[in-house]
Amino acid sequence: QVQLVESGGGLVQAGGSLRLSCAASGSIFSINYMAWYRQAPGKQRELVAGITRGGFINYADSVKGRFTISRDNAKNTAYLQMNSLKPEDTAVYYCAADVVYMRDSRPARYWGQGTQVTVSS
Repeated sequence: QVQLVESGGGLVQAGGSLRLSCAASGSIFSINYMAWYRQAPGKQRELVAGITRGGFINYADSVKGRFTISRDNAKNTAYLQMNSLKPEDTAVYYCAADVVYMRDSRPARYWGQGTQVTVSS
C-alpha cells in the first residue's frame, strides 16, 4: 500500500503565497509521475501541474507563471509553490502519484486526501 500525505494548505489573501507538499510512503520502487489536481465546489477536478521523474513539467494555463511544481525523488515528495494567488484558485488540492511498487510492474495511481486552499479577496 501507498499513502500520500498533503500539507501546506490554508487561508491566504489574494496576492499571497502558499507551498503545498505531498509525501509518498509505503511500498514504493519508484514514482513515474506526480501531480497536483484541484476541485472547486460545483466543478470537476482539474489538473493543476504535473512532473515526471525526469523533470518534465506541465501546467494548466490558468496557473502558468504563478505556480511552480517540483519534486525530490529521494524523498518521494512533490511540492507546489503557489504565488500571486487569486480567489479563483480556491479549491481542495489533491496530490496524485503513479507508483511502481516493484521493478517491471505497472504503475498504479494513488491519491491524497486533499488539502483546502482558500484565497480571500
